[in-house]
Amino acid sequence: MEIALHIGANCTDEDLLLKSILKNADLLAAQGISAPGPSSYRRLIRETIQNLDGAAPAPDARQILLDTIIEDDDPHRLVMSNTNFICIPNRIFDGGIFYDQVDFKLRGMLQLFPQDELDIYLSLRDPVTFLPDAYRRSKADSFPAFLQGFDPHNLRWSDLVRRIRNVAPQASLTCWCNEDTPVIWAELVREIAGLAPDMPITGGYDLLATIMSKEGMNRLLQYLQAHPPADDAQKRRVIAAFLDKYAIPEEVEETVDLPGMTADDIEDMSASYDEDIDLIAQMPDVRFILP
Repeated sequence: MEIALHIGANCTDEDLLLKSILKNADLLAAQGISAPGPSSYRRLIRETIQNLDGAAPAPDARQILLDTIIEDDDPHRLVMSNTNFICIPNRIFDGGIFYDQVDFKLRGMLQLFPQDELDIYLSLRDPVTFLPDAYRRSKADSFPAFLQGFDPHNLRWSDLVRRIRNVAPQASLTCWCNEDTPVIWAELVREIAGLAPDMPITGGYDLLATIMSKEGMNRLLQYLQAHPPADDAQKRRVIAAFLDKYAIPEEVEETVDLPGMTADDIEDMSASYDEDIDLIAQMPDVRFILP
């Protein structure tokens, strides 16, 4: 069985991506794809991995989990999403290491589902907006307490990607930038769900509807209906053009507030992020979805 596992990162799509996938539950079921509600697996998977603590699971553990999670009859693909899969925000820098728990969590998944094909999905975000958002959610007493000795200038998503590849070399890994999600949303829904690129879906504009004016959305949909794009690339360009004109400013403009950071620090960190993304996009064992 294929297992699609969307593991975050924290502070990216706020579960909206999962909600868009779940809007297509009937379509998915007809395609032999199971997308259960998150309450059926998030706590179960987390507690099972924690309780095993690296030990081998019982021979029937996989089947017991699947019987609990899946209601459909023998699907060929199971879709699960949890942006806190690796950890909750206050543990992002446990021991001064960026996402220290990713190795433990993914090894646990591989132990629980050793005979299945694991497809991992990971959204990345510019550290200058990721860090303050994660810090706020962590409820740490201070920014240094949140970082636990980690130097934010050294945050590289490519380091995390390499560790994922080392722990799960047999799994596929698909990444994208959170900043690009408005223009690739429908593609993400289809990709994670396991649907064909041309399959009509519901919810392909869910994110856009939250950041674009109602007038802009109406004009965009009318334009796409009158001028069907030849491919995804052309559709992205159209969406980007309408978003540039009709975006709701307060929904797309982010205030960067990093304690102790100067404007030069923030500019350097953002530039490093761009370089890091270029590096990840060139990795041969990573599929990177570009706008």
